[in-house]
Amino acid sequence: MKVGVLGAGTWGTALAIQLAANGHEVMLWSAVAKEIDALAADRCRIPNLPGAKLPESVGLTKELSEACIGKELLVFAVSSKWVRSVAVQAKPYISKGQKIVNVGKGIEEDTLMTLTQVIAQENPEASVAVLSGPSHAEEVSRGIPTAIVVGSAEPETALFVQDAFMNEFFRIYTSSDVIGIELGGSLKNVIALAAGVVDGLGYGDNTKAALMTRGIAEITRLGLKMGGKQETFSGLSGVGDLIVTCTSTHSRNHNAGYLIGKGYTVEAAMAEVKQVVEGVYCAKAARKLARKYEVSMPIVEQVNEVLFEGKSAKDALIYLFQRDRTWEYQGQ
Repeated sequence: MKVGVLGAGTWGTALAIQLAANGHEVMLWSAVAKEIDALAADRCRIPNLPGAKLPESVGLTKELSEACIGKELLVFAVSSKWVRSVAVQAKPYISKGQKIVNVGKGIEEDTLMTLTQVIAQENPEASVAVLSGPSHAEEVSRGIPTAIVVGSAEPETALFVQDAFMNEFFRIYTSSDVIGIELGGSLKNVIALAAGVVDGLGYGDNTKAALMTRGIAEITRLGLKMGGKQETFSGLSGVGDLIVTCTSTHSRNHNAGYLIGKGYTVEAAMAEVKQVVEGVYCAKAARKLARKYEVSMPIVEQVNEVLFEGKSAKDALIYLFQRDRTWEYQGQ
């Protein structure tokens, strides 16, 4: 099929490689001209994707219209803060019934909408899905076996996306729980920042395991209040994505958190990572959602205090461990 990939960062490029390997006609677009120029100049030396090669069959363009018009599937691989503007710009080129899959992770801070909701709001006649799960671009681009999930309210759209991406190394499951998938994929970045802080402070596996486990408990509490399904948060886009993002050296969120734990400022840590750290942008929205839905999310609260209110990482961890005694699960 003809596929347009919007966003030539690491994830968009990795997925373009996957789609081309499946025999699709792929057009890769970026609003950042130097990204397209760099790929055109050398398809074997891709920033942050060591060992990967962008096939010659993948077209490159700086024109959004060329990436959208006539495409059976559009892949939104855009950083969360730019999703709405790209969705607005693409609207004139999107046809009725257009199938779109969002592969970004984040929550719009002002509206508290998920990225799929943002795309659907700006393009109401499109059929929008989300693709998420434990999937570092560095590994996907090299064909390392990976399993993720596609969610859509329309089963035929989920199946369409599944067929487009799935191959012997890239297994795709389907789901109808779009909100659960998006919350898991977005909020785990906030927990991954905290996991990185734990490592940066020099604490051990016990501490990080506790942090991760209580983190998925917070995500699940909020997700259920917002209409997500329990099974989603214990699945690939929930605990699966949390594990890989909290433990891998590929994780920009973990790496930024590690530097913060070592004493870097948020700005210095992000500059050192040299990639978009989605957890920083999502943290404020996560706290707003917790307060809106009256859900206890102490890890999210402490991450916000460290990132934006000057609290030391060590004091935040001490606070978490010295809170009042409680049951592990609500209702016991």
